[in-house]
Amino acid sequence: MMKRKKDKKKFNKGGANSLFNKSNQRQTKSCPLSGKNAPEINYKNLKLLKKYVSDTAKILPSRITNVSLGKQRALSKEIKKARVLALMPYVGN
Repeated sequence: MMKRKKDKKKFNKGGANSLFNKSNQRQTKSCPLSGKNAPEINYKNLKLLKKYVSDTAKILPSRITNVSLGKQRALSKEIKKARVLALMPYVGN
């Protein structure tokens, strides 16, 4: 019988901070519209609503803005109200 040679690992696993290794800790991002000093979501607050709309007047998704599900729904409703009242554009530049 022939003995098999043990395969040497070609790739170094690196340390705990390796680029491709998943860490055990998950970073949680808090909602910017929740908390003590959070602004009120209202169709009249155009300065706030414009932060969550792209240049082409599309509503940004919550995975980009880190807004919670309930706040994202309220935000989209208020943006749509502002569009109906002609406070915000339907189409961007």
